[in-house]
Amino acid sequence: METTSTKNLAGLYDLPPLDWGAVAAGLDGLTQAPGTGGPDRHSHWLTTINEDGSPHVTGIGAIWFDDAYWVVSGRSVRKARNLERDPRCTIAVATTDHDTVVDGRAELVTDPAVVAKVSATLNEGGWPCEPDPSGTALTAPYSAPSAGPAPWHVYRVTPTKANAVLVRDPGGATSWTFG
Repeated sequence: METTSTKNLAGLYDLPPLDWGAVAAGLDGLTQAPGTGGPDRHSHWLTTINEDGSPHVTGIGAIWFDDAYWVVSGRSVRKARNLERDPRCTIAVATTDHDTVVDGRAELVTDPAVVAKVSATLNEGGWPCEPDPSGTALTAPYSAPSAGPAPWHVYRVTPTKANAVLVRDPGGATSWTFG
């Protein structure tokens, strides 16, 4: 993913800018499975925009690959309705090395080949999902209650901006814009 600008937010402390490649690498492979990070796992938080302009924040299972976040949701639940009405959103997560916030634009994915790839990646992370008979959404024996009933649709969140704080020595903070 090409960055169009990098802003060192820790220059005041004579710290160098962080490397986006290292931050993105830390996003790869995070799961909600217990014992995988955080106090006991990695929780992603999605912020969407309600119809009245107020923020809606909810915990989600998100995965990072192919330079994007991938989110699964029933289309009838608030987060999906918000994303389809206004695709601007933010995903935040604390990893082992970085606290990271990614702003982006979400789009509903209906290409069966892409949905199958997301399904395979989610299976690697421990969720036994598969494409539904249409190939445009996912089904599984279970999902998060907040995802609504199956089928669950796939949204690709393409980053427009990201911020990260290095939580280990020597520290640092950087903002990137993508184009």
